[in-house]
Amino acid sequence: MELTNLEKQRVEKLEQLREKGINPYPHRVKRTHTIAEALRDLEAAEKAATVEGVKSDVGPTVAVAGRLRSIRVMGKIAFAHIEDGTDAIQLFLRIQEIGEEVFETFRQNFDLGDFVSAEGPVLRTRTGERSVLVQQLQMISKAISPLPVIKEKEIEGQAVRFTDFTDVEERYRQRYADLASNPEVREIFRTRAHALRAIRQFLDQHDFLEVETPILQPIYGGAAAHPFITHHNQLHQDLYLRISFELYLKRLLVGMYDRVYEIGRDFRNEGVSQKHNPEFTQIEFYAAYWDYNDVMAFCEQMVAHVARETVGDTTIHYQGHEIDLSPPWRRVTLREAALEVTGVDYLQHPTARELASAIKAQGLPAKLDATWGYLIDKGLLGTVEPTLIQPTFILDYPRDISPLAKAKPDDPTHVERFEFFIGGLEMGNAFTELNDPFDQEERFLEMGRLYDDDDEEAHPMDEDYIRAMKYGMPPNGGFGMGIDRLVMLLTDQPSIREVILFPQLRSKDQ
Repeated sequence: MELTNLEKQRVEKLEQLREKGINPYPHRVKRTHTIAEALRDLEAAEKAATVEGVKSDVGPTVAVAGRLRSIRVMGKIAFAHIEDGTDAIQLFLRIQEIGEEVFETFRQNFDLGDFVSAEGPVLRTRTGERSVLVQQLQMISKAISPLPVIKEKEIEGQAVRFTDFTDVEERYRQRYADLASNPEVREIFRTRAHALRAIRQFLDQHDFLEVETPILQPIYGGAAAHPFITHHNQLHQDLYLRISFELYLKRLLVGMYDRVYEIGRDFRNEGVSQKHNPEFTQIEFYAAYWDYNDVMAFCEQMVAHVARETVGDTTIHYQGHEIDLSPPWRRVTLREAALEVTGVDYLQHPTARELASAIKAQGLPAKLDATWGYLIDKGLLGTVEPTLIQPTFILDYPRDISPLAKAKPDDPTHVERFEFFIGGLEMGNAFTELNDPFDQEERFLEMGRLYDDDDEEAHPMDEDYIRAMKYGMPPNGGFGMGIDRLVMLLTDQPSIREVILFPQLRSKDQ
């Protein structure tokens, strides 16, 4: 492998350790406490000593391990800090405790970024810093590449930490180094894990059953997106990475599960942007005997619960906006929202050509060959979306872009569907689900007539799904929400790449 000069110096230290009979990558490590546990045990010992009236600044003997974050040698003593996944602690090294040979090895061959284990009593130094008085020291993983340097500067009166990653994309390409260098980044993914736990908790408490459905599907469906295609060699069959869980989850309603949900990965062969990643995490649930009004009420309660459990409040701050997630949320029809923001009342323009002209007259983009529903969704709602900062349900969408939703009883051109928006982001989508197999078959055929095969709005005919519906599907409401965008909101991140551990990136050669 190619090495920098600094890496070559570290390799020399590695070889020196081996020459001394020290394995820089031992098979086993003695570790009795995490650093957080060691600190708690010290505080417990101090409290016990205070109660007994005996002054003591020494706690139990511990064996801890972690990455070296600082090294300071001062004659025959040295101070260092190590960090594990729970906390950080100071190591206090003295020649009389560990011996001259070990002390010199530490001074000459240990570097920032190395993983070490240290054993000794945990105590407070004269300056009050919680430390391990090291009696045994071991190298457990020699770091060859130095981590990015952590720096701090003052911005508007506040200390801001940053690393010497000058290219943001390099942080994503080397997420391992980004995480190791930036506790703030590590906290984002802890928040993500807490949010997922809170979603599961809420759904489980409401009698939903968590299930798993196929990722490789013979027919893709359930959303408007281009799929990724792969091939099964033994079956001699092309398969698709799923773009949605929907059609399989609703098959389970036919099978007499009343409430089901899945949290997992979907794959859509679309562009990469601040809001889009081709591989993303989604929650979908389906509840028998609900309609989209029931789903709306449940959605706002669930998101508020997740915020409370994750960040401790239903008021969050996102990109300079204070957002109140507490129910009830605003409800407005798509027609009303479009008219309010764009000045176009699309019902006054009943054909696609008329609507495209009206949209263009307002200075907004419009595809002249698009369908009426597509123009409303992309041309009008696309303009409305950035204005929807506070939580908002946008209701009642055109039929021709909603093949899986029930039509409104009083308006066959629209369906009972909502999308919800927070912070100017589209967060999720939901329907009163269509459960009439004859109507569903006609919708699939209608989509085939309206859209070309390569159009993302096209929805292929799924004959097995129709077959399942023929056995009887209960009335139901369904819901889907992007987990990544929810975490963007909860952590105040402007880009989806900041909340995905390993986002998709272009090859460096491109």
